[in-house]
Amino acid sequence: MGSIKAANSKHGFTLLELLLVLAIIGTLATIATPSFVKHRESARAARAVSEIKILESEILSFFIDRGEYPDSLDVIGRGTFRDPWGNPYQYLKIAGSSMKGIGKLRKDHSMVPVNTDYDLYSRGKDGESQAPFSAQMSQDDIVRCGNGSYIGLVSNY
Repeated sequence: MGSIKAANSKHGFTLLELLLVLAIIGTLATIATPSFVKHRESARAARAVSEIKILESEILSFFIDRGEYPDSLDVIGRGTFRDPWGNPYQYLKIAGSSMKGIGKLRKDHSMVPVNTDYDLYSRGKDGESQAPFSAQMSQDDIVRCGNGSYIGLVSNY
């Protein structure tokens, strides 16, 4: 008789068991999501730093060949190059340009230009930026400063 009962019993999960499993999965996802997002943004920032170093190398090669910095990234074939957030990299020739004043130059917290050769940066996650590093819009930018001695987040400069 025991074998008849075993053959007739249904195997599966009860509604309560399924709800419990879903609650556990939901809790784990809630805990893991912020960590995943933070890691993804950190990886994007690292990629932007690496790409700025590549652009810096290509700009230096142009300078060595021609004795002047390119007028734009288009000149070195990188005008359409995009940062990890899908925005174009920003470049501004300083040395040898006919630019008047320091209005467009990237500036540190003391409002001193951070480069004398050229500015090269990504506008970061929000895609927005302003010249001074003290501006809230600039905090997530990935910048090249000190004529290449620092490449990283404005907020860490």
